[in-house]
Amino acid sequence: MKSIRQYFIVLMLSLMALPACAAKMDIDMKDILWGHIKDTYEWHITNIGEHPVVINLPVIVKSSTGWHVFCSSQFAEEPDAKGNRVGPYGLFINNKDAEVYPGRICEMINGQLVRPFDISITKTVCVLFIDAIILLLCVLLPARWCKRHKVDDPAPKGFTGLMHMFIMYVYDEIIKPVMGEEAPKYAPYLLTCFFFIFVANIMGIIPFPPGGGNLTGNIACTCFLGVCTFLITSFTGTKDYWKEIFWPEVPTWLKVPVPLMPLIEFVGIFTKPLALIIRLFANMLAGHAIALAFAGMIFIMFHLTTSDLVNNIAGSGMSVISVGLSVFMMLLELLVSFIQALVFTMLSAVFISLAHVKEEAEEA
Repeated sequence: MKSIRQYFIVLMLSLMALPACAAKMDIDMKDILWGHIKDTYEWHITNIGEHPVVINLPVIVKSSTGWHVFCSSQFAEEPDAKGNRVGPYGLFINNKDAEVYPGRICEMINGQLVRPFDISITKTVCVLFIDAIILLLCVLLPARWCKRHKVDDPAPKGFTGLMHMFIMYVYDEIIKPVMGEEAPKYAPYLLTCFFFIFVANIMGIIPFPPGGGNLTGNIACTCFLGVCTFLITSFTGTKDYWKEIFWPEVPTWLKVPVPLMPLIEFVGIFTKPLALIIRLFANMLAGHAIALAFAGMIFIMFHLTTSDLVNNIAGSGMSVISVGLSVFMMLLELLVSFIQALVFTMLSAVFISLAHVKEEAEEA
């Protein structure tokens, strides 16, 4: 506990030292916020003076001249007059403020802006690979222990024991009560959803590589997870489930001649996974944005007026408040990371379970 307190004090002092730098720098908070949230072709870590420290990632595109594989460092650091970062093979990263393809690799063909086929390893993709590797290690290490031991052996300790407890908690308290007898059949998918989301959320809180990626705050990631739940729900649904959608047990005038209730039930098929997608995306995106906004308040207050005295007083006062709120938000994010993984898994189990409707036996 003593070492934890010492680490916390060092962290607080380091954060409090930020205002000294803020007074000397012209900070673009919009760039900082969107730079963390948006997907990019390079992984920005920090700035040393005026020089950014970035991890350049592979670019893989098929343009009008064929396939090209190169490093993102070949794009110019400074944008040209149009705001584009020029690169090789006639490609460029489009102006980040453009209405069409902002911040995406483009090329000009016959005077028209064209987006080539792009499968580059962007920051989000790189974070996805890292999180997937961590997830595999978290699952395969306990699985290896299980293969080497019998059921009546003493319980494992350390990390393996923690994962055993965690997995059994999710299975016994969330999946099994909802799915019932079908729990073993759908547990692999539901457990994968829970631990993937949880690992991605936790890694997103870590402010430096291999963490710092906003994976679950990316709509493409949450959309894929939601679509998976939608497909499982739709393809495993029983005939009674589809009967309740297209011919529900309601008065006939609600079904004929205007299919009001069937239409509402049909729309509900798509709103359920959409709720999963939006809930996870919005909560994680908002958490990252708020935490960064609290930290950014320090820099804003140091550039509040033209008076250095007023700026220093306002900035110093706001530093204490902002650091406290930022630390609180980071702690809250730990709880939200677990809750969002739990909610997504539980609702997915509920939606799948509701699709397995069985016709009730007629009363004698």
